[in-house]
Amino acid sequence: MTEQTTTTTNNVPVNIEVDTSYENDSSYGDELSSYTASLTSSVIDYRHENGRRYHKFRDGLYLLPNDETENDRLDMVHELFLQLLHRRLYLAPIKSPQRVIDLATGTGIWAIDFADQHPQAEVIGCDLSPTQPTVIPPNLKFLVDDIESEWAYESDPFDFIHARNLTVSIKDFGKLLKQCYQSVKPGGLVEFQDWDGYPLSPDGSLDGTGLQQYYDVVYGAFEEAGYEVRPGVKLEQWFKEAGFVNIHVEKFVIPYGIWPKDPHLKTVGAWNKAQAEANGYEGFALAALTRHKKWTKEEVIVLASKARADGQNRDIHAMFDFYVVYGQRPENLPK
Repeated sequence: MTEQTTTTTNNVPVNIEVDTSYENDSSYGDELSSYTASLTSSVIDYRHENGRRYHKFRDGLYLLPNDETENDRLDMVHELFLQLLHRRLYLAPIKSPQRVIDLATGTGIWAIDFADQHPQAEVIGCDLSPTQPTVIPPNLKFLVDDIESEWAYESDPFDFIHARNLTVSIKDFGKLLKQCYQSVKPGGLVEFQDWDGYPLSPDGSLDGTGLQQYYDVVYGAFEEAGYEVRPGVKLEQWFKEAGFVNIHVEKFVIPYGIWPKDPHLKTVGAWNKAQAEANGYEGFALAALTRHKKWTKEEVIVLASKARADGQNRDIHAMFDFYVVYGQRPENLPK
């Protein structure tokens, strides 16, 4: 099999036209249904800090909350990605998968949708937190696991491995992709979907704002703590280094807010703004800044408030780059 990389750029105009005929549309702010977890007490002995709840298994490894406020936000992020990809859960050309795993599954909403769409497949969702629902498709199960620890799936490999939205969650993506390579069948596919975490504005309207300050400060703290905050742009290289072939890269733009004139970008931007305002600013920042930078809770709230206020400014045209990358393990090469 000859190694090749296909790169496609999607919905990324050089200059996104701003919609000057703005009308308030509150519909994008409707929250998706949250799920209630019911699992063993040893696993749900959570850490409570600064008014938020965090995972206890491998305590401190993941710096975002796992409470209902965060779970609601994560379900909104799921809808954001469905809007971005025109209701597609994945882009990889999989055919009749029999065994599938969703890494860092969060609320499990992607795994549930995938299991419903592929009833013939055995689907696993794994995460540090047992915050997934108990009423799920019969072909799906959830595991509490640390995906950055050593895996034990090589003897029972997968047809498809999926991971999404791991920005600020993973310290060594290269190692993670190599573990994926070892745990996917020859000819199997692996797909990662992730951000370039820092926002940009081609017209310079983001420069010097509280919104820019927020991301500089918060992502700076994550980086100092060893987390990867810009995985999207690096995924292609990590796939190559792990040994994957037939690598396919698609780049998308996710605006912040409903300033674009294009209807699709406006909808995507609305969902992005809604999830960020669903207490996402505080949730992202609290543990990173209070644990690693010794900020007070009150200082974090002020920083988040400034970012949220700038998010209401139609003259600030912020957006993010987002990447979907998939690759195939060669069919005829040894491990």
